[in-house]
Amino acid sequence: MKHDWDLIERLLHEAQNSAGKPFAPRRYAEDLAAEQENAGQPVDNLDHLRAEAARYEARLLENGFIEPRPEEEGGNGENFILTARGAQLLSMLDSSIPGSEHPREVLDEAGEAALTPEVFDRLAPRANLETG
Repeated sequence: MKHDWDLIERLLHEAQNSAGKPFAPRRYAEDLAAEQENAGQPVDNLDHLRAEAARYEARLLENGFIEPRPEEEGGNGENFILTARGAQLLSMLDSSIPGSEHPREVLDEAGEAALTPEVFDRLAPRANLETG
């Protein structure tokens, strides 16, 4: 199974910028779908995308890519900050950087396990080294 790296990238960006507001993965999925449709990329199933966003939120939290945002940094019990692992994943996925396809391909090779800490921590240096 391949992950929806565009959706994961969006969730990580939103976690990074969520100070003082609740994290809303389903809304972020809707925003991404609207952007993709405006760019001429059809979105098959919006309900599936929303559900996927909620599942990714749980996996990113469970596997140490995001963590609850401290109150002194705008935390409200409903938002997150990126961990060092999450920041590394975001830098690998960042679609605004040329060459971001390669790290995504390396992560895709691991399939479903790509978001487990052990597998990600092993793959991340390889993906970053082989870019460019």
